Amino acid sequence: MIDPRILRDDPDRVRAAQAKRGLSDEVVDRALSADAARRAAIGTFESRRAEQKQLGKQVAKAQGEEKADLLARTKALAAEVKQAEAAQAAAEEEWQAALMSLPNLAAPEAPEGGEDDFVVLEEIGTPRDFVAEGFEPRDHIELGRMLGAIDLERGAKVSGSRFYFLTGVGAQLELALVNLAMEQAREAGFTQVVAPSLVRPRAMEGTGFLGQAADDVYRIEGEDLYLVGTSEVPMAAYHSDEILDGASLPLRYAAFSPCFRKEAGSHGKDTKGIIRVHWFDKVEMFVYSTLEESYAEHQRLLGWEKEFLDKLELAYRVIDVATGDLGLSAIRKFDCEAWIPTQGRYRELTSTSNCTEFQSRRLDIRVRQDGEVKPAATLNGTLTAIPRTIVAILETHQQADGSVRVPKALQPYMGGREVLEPVAP
Repeated sequence: MIDPRILRDDPDRVRAAQAKRGLSDEVVDRALSADAARRAAIGTFESRRAEQKQLGKQVAKAQGEEKADLLARTKALAAEVKQAEAAQAAAEEEWQAALMSLPNLAAPEAPEGGEDDFVVLEEIGTPRDFVAEGFEPRDHIELGRMLGAIDLERGAKVSGSRFYFLTGVGAQLELALVNLAMEQAREAGFTQVVAPSLVRPRAMEGTGFLGQAADDVYRIEGEDLYLVGTSEVPMAAYHSDEILDGASLPLRYAAFSPCFRKEAGSHGKDTKGIIRVHWFDKVEMFVYSTLEESYAEHQRLLGWEKEFLDKLELAYRVIDVATGDLGLSAIRKFDCEAWIPTQGRYRELTSTSNCTEFQSRRLDIRVRQDGEVKPAATLNGTLTAIPRTIVAILETHQQADGSVRVPKALQPYMGGREVLEPVAP
């Protein structure tokens, strides 16, 4: 959540941030009203409690009729104290709910607008010209069938739409990508993690995924557990309720986990293939930092993402995501989008967000530095989301006969294989 002092001291800044995201500022007024009610309720409760304590001292000294009157007043006051305490608890709950519903304040540098209002920061590599090469590129669905790499039919038979099997060289590609990503992360000083995919509600709410993204989250019926859509969730909660030593920062983790998403609102989009699916595996970078250092760390995360895509020899671009397309927690987000030949467009492969103190305030993660304790900053960045990365590799590096060239960086993890050969016509 945002710093409550900003809301109290500069509510117009919060209103402007809401407008920049394309959201109503009604929640700002509601939060301010809830804060005023909360403070009034605290004052009433403390006043009644003080009176109750003072009355207790008087009762101890009083006698006769005076004592009887004081005892009667004590009984009535006890009911008032209980009522004031309940009112304070209700006011506190309403204040917290209003505060939690406010998204992080988008960075001034983030472009304003919706999904299509991003700013292209750079383009790396040149998309292949298949016309000049004399053949029509096949899509990843056909290539996956020819290579024996992707089985969509049995995925649908076993689990339903938007599920799949990776088989043969498809499974080998996944393991190769995970190993390459983990090796790069380890060499960059990240601690490797295999993270749980089931978390308690606090972890999900603490990272902001029970807000505007709640419709996309799977909940386990009968259990107080959620399936995560990214290992950002368990990694953000990893140090919840802890005070970190400032000298140990940044703490960098690279976490592998399965990810699950309902893909609510995506009906009719990417229904074929493995671009948009309900389950996929991912290696996610997660960092704990100080607020002051988080902006530079955000650029470093983007640099590691670009380094990984360069190893895969892909053409891609980097975009600065517009404020209306930011998640609840992020102040700024950069996406790396790879060129998908058969779609004739760039598609997101990786994303990195600076969430500043938003998640740490919700999860009570603090830093002790120079004698001061304050909230940590958290950042996340995708190193590889497997299915889309496989799509980009197959379509980018395909050859006229349906074979696919293996990027040099992946070859050591593919048994030295340089080319994936078709096994079906």
